[in-house]
Amino acid sequence: MSSTAKKANIVKKASTVKKAGTVKKEWPLWEVFVRGQHGLAHRHVGSLHAPDSKMAMNNARDVYTRRGEGLSIWVVPSHTITASAPSDKGPLFEPANSKVYRHPGFFNIPDEIGHM
Repeated sequence: MSSTAKKANIVKKASTVKKAGTVKKEWPLWEVFVRGQHGLAHRHVGSLHAPDSKMAMNNARDVYTRRGEGLSIWVVPSHTITASAPSDKGPLFEPANSKVYRHPGFFNIPDEIGHM
């Protein structure tokens, strides 16, 4: 694929944003998660705009792991993330409070095991 065709493809993927009567092309927003050297979980480190997942991954590597502090990177299109609102805390988490057997205090730890 020629560089002109690639540019045309990138522009085609960009979303259109209207601001004050003008039309502006904008790449999709990606959320970036990085797993650190000493951690087991990925954590959200920021966001960036990119036309596709490959460029999002490369840009995330360059921006968020410049000093080699990451073991792996996840990039996720922002529009695919579904989140709860803080105002939904009661109805969302209340059912778990009635299930005390899920809390660690419900179980007795034998003395032979010691401190966990």
